[in-house]
Amino acid sequence: MKKRRRIAETVRAICSWLVALIIFFPIFWMMLTSFKTELGAFTMPPEFLFTPTLENYREIMERNDYLHFAWNSLVTSGGATLVGMLVAVPAAYSFAFHPTQRTQGILVWMLSTKMLPAVGVLVPIYLIARFTHLLDSRILLVIIFALANLPIMVWMLYTYFRDVPRDILEAARMDGATLTQEMYLVLLPVSRGGLASTALLSLILNWNEAFWSLNLTTTQAAPLSALVASFSSPQGLFWARLSAISTLACAPIILIGWASQRQLVRGLTFGAVK
Repeated sequence: MKKRRRIAETVRAICSWLVALIIFFPIFWMMLTSFKTELGAFTMPPEFLFTPTLENYREIMERNDYLHFAWNSLVTSGGATLVGMLVAVPAAYSFAFHPTQRTQGILVWMLSTKMLPAVGVLVPIYLIARFTHLLDSRILLVIIFALANLPIMVWMLYTYFRDVPRDILEAARMDGATLTQEMYLVLLPVSRGGLASTALLSLILNWNEAFWSLNLTTTQAAPLSALVASFSSPQGLFWARLSAISTLACAPIILIGWASQRQLVRGLTFGAVK
């Protein structure tokens, strides 16, 4: 029995490592290509032993103003996450602890809006942005990103809040806590793992958003996704430089996810043990 269990654990470990390597390989190959020359990036079969160069990174920093695009990504992604959380937390609290007959219908309707193709509403949103003089502005992207991810954020927080024992809130209510104190002083500290994972997921989705960035911005508010797309030109793809800028675009969000992995895991397992 123990021998079978060890074999099963070994097989699961090997399968887990294989899946992890398959997922990580494109990232590894992108980083490897970013240190090659353009000629080396097109060499077939690919070279694993080569003289690394920082020419691609140097050119991006000098000619493309990477910091400007990175700042736009940070402001729009972080701002949209903050705005979304400010709206999603009270909404999820209301749905979870004060449900009505229409609660499930509203939640399903909110989720159904994610099924609408973004291109279907591009023209009206573009016209509204032009009429309000918000084209190529960070404010517009913050609003669009927040509204686009709001249904997911509300659903995630609603799920987390439903797993919070009601006795905790009732005890706070009996001690004289107001509605605001009950939500911000009792509920939020208890469910901070769920809040962290929801905010992190929203930040990742906002950071990776490309459709709205490419269609509603030009230079002033363009984030890193627009800069990455600019390396695809009619003359062809510059694989080495494209890999370098993709590495620089992915690095901040990967570091944030790595630093927040404890809160993310806690949020994903929230409610498993009460």
